[in-house]
Amino acid sequence: MVRRPALRNVPSSAGTPSGWAAVTLTDPRPRHTGTGPPGPRARRAGRIAVAVWAAGIAAAFAVGWWRRRAGLAPEDPLPPLFAHARLLTWQMLPAAAVAAVAVAALPALTRRLRWPTALLAAWAIAALWAVALAAADGADALTQPLKAPTEYLAGLPQLSPDPLAWLATFSDRLGGYTTQVRGHPPLPMLVLWLLHEAGLGGAGWAAVLLIGSGSSAVIAIAVTLRCLASERVARAAVPFLVLAPPALWIATTMDAFFLATGAWGTALLAVATARSNRYGDLVAAMFGGILLGALPYLSYGLLPLYAVPLAVVVLSRPRPPVLVALACGLVAVPALLTAGGFWWWDGVRATHETYLISRGSAQRSFAYYAFADFAVLGLLTGPAIAYALPGALHTLRRSPRALLSGSGAPGPSTGSKIDSAAAHPNLPIALLVGAALLGTFALDLSGVTKGEVERIWIPYAAWIIPAAALHRLPARGWLAAQALTALTVQALVLSPW
Repeated sequence: MVRRPALRNVPSSAGTPSGWAAVTLTDPRPRHTGTGPPGPRARRAGRIAVAVWAAGIAAAFAVGWWRRRAGLAPEDPLPPLFAHARLLTWQMLPAAAVAAVAVAALPALTRRLRWPTALLAAWAIAALWAVALAAADGADALTQPLKAPTEYLAGLPQLSPDPLAWLATFSDRLGGYTTQVRGHPPLPMLVLWLLHEAGLGGAGWAAVLLIGSGSSAVIAIAVTLRCLASERVARAAVPFLVLAPPALWIATTMDAFFLATGAWGTALLAVATARSNRYGDLVAAMFGGILLGALPYLSYGLLPLYAVPLAVVVLSRPRPPVLVALACGLVAVPALLTAGGFWWWDGVRATHETYLISRGSAQRSFAYYAFADFAVLGLLTGPAIAYALPGALHTLRRSPRALLSGSGAPGPSTGSKIDSAAAHPNLPIALLVGAALLGTFALDLSGVTKGEVERIWIPYAAWIIPAAALHRLPARGWLAAQALTALTVQALVLSPW
């Protein structure tokens, strides 16, 4: 006789919101069964959220069209996006075919494949999805955006003769660099210079770096979810991470590399808190710290992204040696670049000065973009996330006691998340999503970002997408809605990135 695994319901008083009660399996084998069917209140809240999502996006484009027609927004052709309107038809067929196959196959692949194999398959499909979307713009769509005179590669000759002198005088000579170089710290240029020195120069290899690293964030985020919650939760999120609308700008913007750096730094931190190998914990924490320490030197707008690894620390309560190793890693990149002559605050000041005297984003209306930027964030995350978001936020509101008591942390003896996932199954997702949202609020309301956020939001949106793991699986309808959102944007919007 085959013994069937027992099921037990987790009460909503244990940190799960009413209507999102989870079903926990005592069978140790990984299952891909989702977190349970939503109740009537949850479904109603989800439908309202989707209506608000659609209305907010429509309002942002309607007000943007009116402002441009009135001469109040001349800097953007299609506000709130920095893009032009267009219409693609048959060119979208390859991407639509990839989407159809992925929607049909991804839930089954994620459920049946061994965990490492499932991650590699997800990475490959995510990269294919990004390439298929970009290829609708033509054969050179993967490299042409990187060849623009405003991009990083155009400024590479200024760095090549003496990169150390370039770094030491970066802030003083900022006004003479290309637009993207002026708007960022020096680390992105140094990465491309290293790529060039390794014999992999040019737009083609840069595209490989961006697409390969950006799509690999699917693995990093899934690993983080597995460490903090459970393999079941991670498997539930993987299809949505693969077909997420940010794939539109994974090929090819430097922000895809920013996404990968933050995601892998956070994943290594999560691994360091979940492993039982003490030496391995310290190595993972140190390398995670190195990647996380690089974030403010890749983009000034990545500073609020630290809310996500902070959420990992709150959830996992790492041992003091792990925190020490993390701190040592965090200071590595800042120490090296400071020793090379670049002072971060001088870079911020110089970038702000060039921002004020240049045309473009400095002239944009704060009042409009304060809400329109969030409409773009909704476009990046998609309707499936809008439907799941009330549940995630409700869990976060109902579970502060779990965070303070540490019951959401791994068990001290085994490092396992089994007990905490049973008590608070949605809390890790809710906290990661809430942390990413907090980062976007900080960035948006500070006025640092006004427009062009379709790429700036990518490192943040990727951490909001795991909210889709709250859907009852396989959730192919919501997965199709996500893919359709990306296809619609690609067909109607021509972006320079």
